[in-house]
Amino acid sequence: MAERLVAPSAGYLKRSRTQIRLIWPDMDTAEVNRLARACCNNFGRTMIEGYSRRDYTAQLADTMPKGAGLEPLIKAKADGRPVLFVSGHLGNHDAPRHVLNRLGYTIGGIYKPISNPYFNEHYLSTIKDVSGPIFPVDREGMAGFMRSLNEGGMGVMLFDVRLKKYPRIPFLGHPAHTSTGLGAIALKTGALILPYFGTRREDGLNFDINVEAPVELTTPEQIMRDVTDRLEARVRAHPDQYFWVHRRWD
Repeated sequence: MAERLVAPSAGYLKRSRTQIRLIWPDMDTAEVNRLARACCNNFGRTMIEGYSRRDYTAQLADTMPKGAGLEPLIKAKADGRPVLFVSGHLGNHDAPRHVLNRLGYTIGGIYKPISNPYFNEHYLSTIKDVSGPIFPVDREGMAGFMRSLNEGGMGVMLFDVRLKKYPRIPFLGHPAHTSTGLGAIALKTGALILPYFGTRREDGLNFDINVEAPVELTTPEQIMRDVTDRLEARVRAHPDQYFWVHRRWD
C-alpha cells in the first residue's frame, strides 16, 4: 500500500528514482522503478512494524543474531565496556535492537524530536519501549547519551543523514556530508563500535540480524569512513531495502 498510495502523493517514488539514478546512471529504467517501489514498500512495512510492537516482537521471537561482532559484544558486556552500535536506514534498523534486547542487551538510542508535540509523543511511544533509554538530539539529550555510555551502557546511532556542516565522505561512489560525531563519541568513551543491520528476508516478515566485526578506534573521520564502507556493502547487496527517499547526497 505504501508504494501505491502514500509514496506517489508524497513524492517518494520520484525522489527514490532520482537517488538511484544518481548512483547507477546506466541502470535499466525498469530496474530503477522496481528498486524505487521496493524501497517504498520496505519503508511502509517498517512504519507498520513500528506501530505494531507486540506483533513485531512476537515475529522476531525466534530470530537469532549472527556475525563476527557477537564474541566481542559478549566480552564487552562482561568487562563493563560501553558499546556503540552503528547502523543506517536499511531494512528495518530497529530489528537488531529488538533481538538483542531479548537476549539481555539493553540498548539506548537518540532521536530527532518532531515539531508537532502530538505526533512527537506518538512517535516516541513507538521507539522508547524497545530497549534502553531514548535521548533527544539536543545538548541535554546528547549529554545523557554520553553519560550512559561512560557508565558502561550500550547505545545505537544511525549515521547516514546529510548534515552540511560536516565533511563529505564517499558513499556509493559519491561524496556525502557525514557527521563525525559518532566517531568522536566512541573515542571519548572508549566504546566498542559494532555495525549491525536487520535485512528483510524474501517473505517480507522475517529478518537476518548481522552484528559485524568491530570498527577500529582511529580518528573521528576515519571511523566514519569505515562505518560508511560497511553500510555501502550492505546497500549494494540489498539495494531494494535502502531508504532512497531521503536526500543523502547534494
